[in-house]
Amino acid sequence: MARAYGIPEKLLIALGGNAIHPEGIRGTGQEQFAMAAAAAQALLPVLQSETRLVITHGNGPGVGKVLMRQAIAKNRVAIQPLDICVANSQGGISYVIMQALQNALRSIHHRRPVASLVCEVEVNPDDPAFANPDKPLGYFFSEAEARDLEKEFGWIMKEDAKRGWRMVVPSPQPHRVIDSDIINTLMRQGVIVITGGGGGIPVTVDAGNQLRGVEAVIDKDLTSALLARQLGIDDLLILTSVDRVKIHFGTPQEQSLDELSLDELKSYEAEGHFSAGSMGPKIGAVRHFLEAGGRRAIIADLKDAYDALLGRTGTRVIHP
Repeated sequence: MARAYGIPEKLLIALGGNAIHPEGIRGTGQEQFAMAAAAAQALLPVLQSETRLVITHGNGPGVGKVLMRQAIAKNRVAIQPLDICVANSQGGISYVIMQALQNALRSIHHRRPVASLVCEVEVNPDDPAFANPDKPLGYFFSEAEARDLEKEFGWIMKEDAKRGWRMVVPSPQPHRVIDSDIINTLMRQGVIVITGGGGGIPVTVDAGNQLRGVEAVIDKDLTSALLARQLGIDDLLILTSVDRVKIHFGTPQEQSLDELSLDELKSYEAEGHFSAGSMGPKIGAVRHFLEAGGRRAIIADLKDAYDALLGRTGTRVIHP
């Protein structure tokens, strides 16, 4: 298998929600800035390189809290549709990340610009996901609490990986990042672009070529894979809170994967090694990215971002 190590000319980094908003924090402004600052320090060797860089991020905890706030205040404040809630959380989280990256670069007197772009992503209005909501958002609840929330707010609640009950919403497949030309222009000018937060704002295009927001949340990693290929980026770095992908997870046969081919990845995926509630979506995004012509995809711990690009850690999937 051909080796593909080092910082490439163009790179898309997908920051996972668990990497920038881990379990166990309340999500205060102070906590969010602290977590983003730590992420910026981990990414600093890449930020100051010459690579053309796009950064996407998750928003699962953030959009869930937006929904909870407006549900609690529903008798006082008009409730907004989910697409506006996604835009709200995308803008807020990207601002926190943008400022953290700016400050990290300022600390070493590096003048590279950073910009945030709230973006829209086209989905198919007939996507079967709209009939089967399964994307979990927000807090965990007991089953009794979940039933009360269904009655009070009309939410759809499902058990999530035996950790509790969460609100679920439709998660259609992304087909096109509407704003990719603008992102590409900024990227080519050396701007670090933060975009695609929470998978982007889901929209459809009607018969009159008008954009319309829809009540859904797109998987962030699938949007990241799609955007990378639209921008001609051959290298995708997915950062989360684990150091490597594992097979036979949680058993005596557990094994970490360092480097494998696309065919090997698909074989492990078919064998059911990656659950939908944890690594499954990331593996699916890697497969989509490489099948669409990508060269290298890496899944690694956020703190190991630079070392993962150099092949020292993380799981690398290489497609000749």
